[in-house]
Amino acid sequence: MTQTQRPQRLYLDTPVTYLKGVGTVRAEALRRLGIITAGDLLFHVPHRYEDASTVTPIKSLEPGMHGTMIGTVISKGVIPTRKGLRIFQAVLRDDTGMIEVSWPGQPFLDRTINKGDVLLVTGSVRFFHGRQFQPREFVNLGDEEGATTQGRVLSVYPATEGLSFKLIRSIIDTHLDALLPQVSEYLPSDVLGTAGVPGIADALRMVHRPTSIAEAMAGRSRLAFEELFFVQLLQLRAKELARERRAGITFVNRRELTSQLRERLSFQLTGAQTRAIREIFADMCSDRRMHRLLQGDVGSGKTIVALFAALLAIENGYQAAIMVPTELLAEQHARTMTELLAPLGVEPILLTGSLPVRERKAIAARLATGDPVLVVGTHALVQDATSFAKLGFAAIDEQHRFGVEQRKALGAKGEAPDILLMSATPIPRSLALTLYGDLDLSILDERPPGRRPIMTALRHESGRARVLQFIDRQIEQGRQGYVVYPIIEESEKSDLKAATTMYETLATGPFAARRLALLHGRVPNDERDDTMRRFRDRQIDLLIATTVIEVGIDVPNATVMLIEHPERFGLSQLHQLRGRVGRGAEESFCILLGDVSPDVSERLQIFAHSEDGFEIAREDLRLRGMGDLFGERQSGVPTFRIADPLRDEELNDRARAAAAQLLARDPGLERPEHAGLRRVLGERYARSLELFRVG
Repeated sequence: MTQTQRPQRLYLDTPVTYLKGVGTVRAEALRRLGIITAGDLLFHVPHRYEDASTVTPIKSLEPGMHGTMIGTVISKGVIPTRKGLRIFQAVLRDDTGMIEVSWPGQPFLDRTINKGDVLLVTGSVRFFHGRQFQPREFVNLGDEEGATTQGRVLSVYPATEGLSFKLIRSIIDTHLDALLPQVSEYLPSDVLGTAGVPGIADALRMVHRPTSIAEAMAGRSRLAFEELFFVQLLQLRAKELARERRAGITFVNRRELTSQLRERLSFQLTGAQTRAIREIFADMCSDRRMHRLLQGDVGSGKTIVALFAALLAIENGYQAAIMVPTELLAEQHARTMTELLAPLGVEPILLTGSLPVRERKAIAARLATGDPVLVVGTHALVQDATSFAKLGFAAIDEQHRFGVEQRKALGAKGEAPDILLMSATPIPRSLALTLYGDLDLSILDERPPGRRPIMTALRHESGRARVLQFIDRQIEQGRQGYVVYPIIEESEKSDLKAATTMYETLATGPFAARRLALLHGRVPNDERDDTMRRFRDRQIDLLIATTVIEVGIDVPNATVMLIEHPERFGLSQLHQLRGRVGRGAEESFCILLGDVSPDVSERLQIFAHSEDGFEIAREDLRLRGMGDLFGERQSGVPTFRIADPLRDEELNDRARAAAAQLLARDPGLERPEHAGLRRVLGERYARSLELFRVG
């Protein structure tokens, strides 16, 4: 078929090249958006809408009002202010009057907005040398007539170079009536009923040609639901198959070492810790191999939970291993566990890469005998030279800091050890169930009693001298502290303060009489560990560092942390950093220093007024999206295009319930009425081939 020959009838699998208004050049632009066929167009959903159904005439706009207007640009220009700010201004006119619209700090709009363009603008009106409109959002309708858009909800599509959202809207609108009748429903009727969302054809019409914002959102809810539903199906099916395939060790809860430890603890376990231990013990005492994620906030007591699980394995005659990301952390855990377990007659073994070869060989020989021991170590645990004769339990702390292959390698030691992954990155339960749905989940959502809150405050640059004096007074009282920077070295492209430069400034200035050290990611590992040991042993007063300290060791004497340029960090990262202080009995402080915008200040105040990692993570996700918050996700978890598991939490819960009900009735999706669902799963998710054998 040549380019000029178009198919007589339009089908969902028709290449977009042959659609009216497309051609080869635009087809290439559409391909960059993932649109290859006519059917793909239907699922290219608007990322926002502008409501032109309630447009206010310019004449009726009064100071203090919020609203939407449509007007033609009759003049425009960039105006500089005395403070150097450049403001783009345009005068808009409709049939009722004119008004000035102002965009402070956006002079680049002068290149994209032209005289004669029709703008749809949403915002507020203020009085400033006359009426002035302050836009919150706007859409440049080009040379469209305002009358053709009034009374409509305008779809704004994800676009690409050479293909504007208006052109995409036009292409979709041209072919929508021909394509919609060809779309057949693939979700079972009972699933649709449980979800309370429209059928697929109605939903696609709603998102592309809505009569109201509410209708557009109803259509979106169907598409978001099916994304969440598909992921939940895959995760639940994977978990069930894994359970069927993984015969595990059946431990017996003998209540020997575990009861002794509980009796000798100098503190009371929280309700969350007790619940998590009960869940883990139930897994370990079943005939199936445990594969569980233990998620808890900074200081919630994950390590002691893992220790109880390790003792259950040991009292059954098995070996146990706890793997952590750094040698310092391994040393800390080994030291703490040695003190706790000494009365029980259990002596943990420390295994790290820096141990002398003779010691490592001796440890390897002992592990090869099958003696029931607890070994705490780093990635040295997964090296070929380390062989466990009878590994029954393995815990991986800060699991996202290990690669998938390293995690698998530890799980492959021994016959079929129970696996506990631990994470200090708290995320809402519904989101955790989505990202880690093929794992069982335990959550520590309580903090041990007695931990004092960390006083957190945001201070302006003008208060720098007072902040540094406060830190110096803390050191004078025998305390220690951290000063954290977002970058290692200064750059011409950035005006951010850097750790290396500020180390020199602080060491020769405000803290010249104190003992300072510098720590960042380019410092060799052995030197980094030596610095942290000296800080732990109080040989250093103030540690100037980057986020390399995010996963560190307990230094109970550290009571103050200063974070410069706090706007450069996510809230969850700030929370992890703050967790380095407040680990002792003394009152501790976290100070955020810098001049930030009102929006950033509002975000940082959320952090300053909360120590709940789950609440902070929720807000961080709302503001910044998922990003890289979770490090290396579970393999096979697809990226969401429409759904947001956090924003759509209730929809996600419904999707999980519907998926569980469907799989309970038809685990392999083999019934004839589920053929459409199998087909769509096979087209969208390669992972479903192994789970459902979709052809």
